[in-house]
Amino acid sequence: MIEAEWWDYDSAEEMAEAVAGDVGFIIESALDARDSALVALPGGATPQPIFAKLAARGLPWKKVTIIPTDDRLVPMDSEASNIRAIAKAFLPAGARVIPIATGIEDYRLAGNSADARLQDFPWPPDLVWLGIGDDGSTASIFAGPDLQDALDAPKARRAVGVMPDPLPADAPVARVTLTRASILAARTLLITVTGQAKRDMLEGAIADGHSSKLPIGRVLAEAEQPIDIHWCA
Repeated sequence: MIEAEWWDYDSAEEMAEAVAGDVGFIIESALDARDSALVALPGGATPQPIFAKLAARGLPWKKVTIIPTDDRLVPMDSEASNIRAIAKAFLPAGARVIPIATGIEDYRLAGNSADARLQDFPWPPDLVWLGIGDDGSTASIFAGPDLQDALDAPKARRAVGVMPDPLPADAPVARVTLTRASILAARTLLITVTGQAKRDMLEGAIADGHSSKLPIGRVLAEAEQPIDIHWCA
């Protein structure tokens, strides 16, 4: 059974302060234990104000490596690039920000390249922070022909290339994403979600577990660690 703890907030500002504090504590704990930290951060609009508050915290950012949970196969200077937003927030603070998407057009080869790059990093991540799409996707684990590749990849595989079907209207491009095994290997798993519709969807996906039709439900059904879910309307 999925062990999830919900944290509810009255405003996005309140949630941003709380999540920035929690992520900062996770990073500090990793630095105390191993003198380095590896965290995977999401794309999308919800994390942006949290990134700003987190980056402003007086952490020894030079010891922190940040990767995206997923990215679109677009140029890194594109507004659609997840690594662009992450780098904009954390490079000025001194963090090491590592892209996983490259200029490779073939999404399967791009996934192989992302996986090879991630093999060079100490694993598991100290944190994987997830968001949720309107369609129940998470990271870039979407419904479509590559869903099972992302869900069932062996534990040694850290990333795959995926082609959502149908393609999301806001960014109709292929992606690279962490696999389910990589996500669930994290020492800490955190989710941020906004809006009642997404809360209802996530609660239903958690309740359905392995039988969920949504990617987020299929991912979380295999979780062995507690999950912190931060929500505001």
